[in-house]
Amino acid sequence: MRTPAEHRKGIALMVGATLCWATAGILVRNMEVTDGWKIAFWRSFFMTVFMLVVLAFQHGGRLPQRIRAMGWPGVMSGLLFAGMMISFILALSLTTVANTLVVGSISPFVAALCGYLFLGEKVAPRTWLAMAVAIGGIVIMFFDALSGSGWAGNLIALCIPIGFGANIVILRKHRAAVDMMPSVLLAGIFSMLIALPFALPLPVSIGDLGLLSVMGIVQLAVGLLLMLAAVRYLASAEIGLLSILEIVFGTLSVSLVIGERPSQTALIGGGMVVAALVVNEIAGLRRSLAASS
Repeated sequence: MRTPAEHRKGIALMVGATLCWATAGILVRNMEVTDGWKIAFWRSFFMTVFMLVVLAFQHGGRLPQRIRAMGWPGVMSGLLFAGMMISFILALSLTTVANTLVVGSISPFVAALCGYLFLGEKVAPRTWLAMAVAIGGIVIMFFDALSGSGWAGNLIALCIPIGFGANIVILRKHRAAVDMMPSVLLAGIFSMLIALPFALPLPVSIGDLGLLSVMGIVQLAVGLLLMLAAVRYLASAEIGLLSILEIVFGTLSVSLVIGERPSQTALIGGGMVVAALVVNEIAGLRRSLAASS
């Protein structure tokens, strides 16, 4: 049973994680380089180096064994994470930060749907309803983007929840006790290798290199470490609910600092998605609290 102090610590850690993740939009929009493949490569490079140092400190010479122990489910998990990482950056280069964050946020719904289709897992009626509302919001956002180039970014952003759902199915189907940290290291390596042919030539300005290092280390790696630390103190529904703050922080930051604002129609569609997420997560949280009392 967690104490109130531990619960507050978990909330603080998760809020810190969302603040890290939410810096992506500002960092990308302040770079001279606009090539999404270059950004994806260098972001993955810095994340990989940082994670390698962290894991080497944790496991020392046992790190290769920890990686091999994951088996092929861990390798597939790393590949899917790599695809999600690249999709996020490419989407940011083609559509607004708000659209990218909102479309990517439907990952819990896609995971629930994949679990139902491929694993026979039950889906609560409230989640079906929330999925329907979220899909309606996504459709509105796509129709809004058809008049410009944003539709391509929205479409690429859809790869994020699809990859997440596929990842969940693989890990659950094979009951893989995969250590997430080595899997994330593999994701960084795979992401670098995938992006490399499209990112050539690699050189970027010193200023961009600094921003990319912050993006790989602070925005991605530190955010992930904070979330993994928060998992020890929070219920799954609480993690899901607090993760929605990334949309709020990310959208507000680019709006206030850069002046990038989604259209009125995109706001309506995005609002529907966020509302569906919030209501579903609150209902799940109330149910878990009732079950534990």
